[in-house]
Amino acid sequence: MKLTLLGTGTSQGVPLLGCDCEVCKSSDPRDRRLRTAALLETDSTRILIDCGPDIRMQLMNQPFKKIDAVLLSHIHYDHVAGIDDLRPYCKFGDIPLYAEQDVVDGLRNTMPYCFTKHLYPGVPKLNLHVIRPHQHLRLGDIDVLPIRVLHGNLPILGYRFGNLVYITDMKTMPSSEYVWIDGVKVLIVNALRWEKEHHSHQLVNDALAFSKALRAEQTYLIHVTHQIGLHELANRRLPLGVEIGYDGQVIEV
Repeated sequence: MKLTLLGTGTSQGVPLLGCDCEVCKSSDPRDRRLRTAALLETDSTRILIDCGPDIRMQLMNQPFKKIDAVLLSHIHYDHVAGIDDLRPYCKFGDIPLYAEQDVVDGLRNTMPYCFTKHLYPGVPKLNLHVIRPHQHLRLGDIDVLPIRVLHGNLPILGYRFGNLVYITDMKTMPSSEYVWIDGVKVLIVNALRWEKEHHSHQLVNDALAFSKALRAEQTYLIHVTHQIGLHELANRRLPLGVEIGYDGQVIEV
């Protein structure tokens, strides 16, 4: 099983429009970050995790093959705005989307043309499936376990896939959730920046403490802003077993 980090940036991406800091002007491709999304693959199954406004360009770099499922973490624009761009993949069949009820309701409200009884030609054919935390799913040959995390006061989903846990946009996790991710080996988790507290996103030190509590063997930090600093220098500040993820990075699990 492998996970490709399609995007590792925040809702504004990196470089930030109008910013001339050293990160936004960097020529290092690892300092250019599209909105956060990922692609999980085995030999027979492909699962897209979130589908933001950059998904068209992100998927241009991937083989054009069937997407077996889309897992959504929450309804915010930077995680769902690219769903319409999946329409070319409907040549392989309808695309199943898995999300909590509030996300499903939000999609029906923001994309009503995709969910009418009679679809006009060219509209993506999407099948919505409501899921809940701790509801085990089997998608192709991949076991999926949704877990509860809090994006500030907003309940959203993270996902466990065997020894891999993928979490974005988390501020905190209820203590009751830890039992569901015990024994994880690879952790993908958000870390906005080094300092300056944020009301709905954790910082690097929070992510490091979370990784330590899970005893993860390897941790990759995603959903980072330009304030994280230059990728190469920022990585030197992290302990062994933790690194900042970058767009296009492939993680074998």
